[in-house]
Amino acid sequence: MTIGILAIQGDFGLHQKILDKLGVKHITVRNEEQLKQCDALIIPGGESTTFIKLLKSAQLDRAIKNFGHKKPIMGTCAGLILLSSKVSNNSVDTLNLIDIEVSRNAYGRQIDSFVDTVELTLKEKTIKFEGVFIRAPKIKKIGEGVRPLGYHKKDIILAENEKILVATFHPELTSDTLVHQYFIEKVKKIL
Repeated sequence: MTIGILAIQGDFGLHQKILDKLGVKHITVRNEEQLKQCDALIIPGGESTTFIKLLKSAQLDRAIKNFGHKKPIMGTCAGLILLSSKVSNNSVDTLNLIDIEVSRNAYGRQIDSFVDTVELTLKEKTIKFEGVFIRAPKIKKIGEGVRPLGYHKKDIILAENEKILVATFHPELTSDTLVHQYFIEKVKKIL
């Protein structure tokens, strides 16, 4: 199993460190040939508008969309925005791989970023987890086939469908590998 980490923007290096900690083989992905070598993909946080422009210029937007119909993808923060079906407060082209409507920068600007305890329900257990929110999006609506997995107060902050896992927060900014472990188990079930 090889996990790709999209490495055109954002802090992909922190996802690499978590996968190293878990002993999972991974490669960075900057083009379609590298993507073809992967069994799954992680799309890190970053600036979503810039991300989309870079994906298009690297001709990776269509390739990742096709990839996501067959193989698992995890997206954190801007990665969630890219994977969503609709962005309510900006006309951004998304990959439409998970039926969620999101609002960009919903908690405010960079200065409004925060860390707080969130609740995740993974493998039928509810767990407290440190949620790091940096100019984070909010999930406004979920559609058919989407299951909420975590909450911050009443907001859904972790959700999945059959192949896609998305987080509004940055699990890679903590020392806890729980969310990445959950994604790896999801990948193993699909392979």
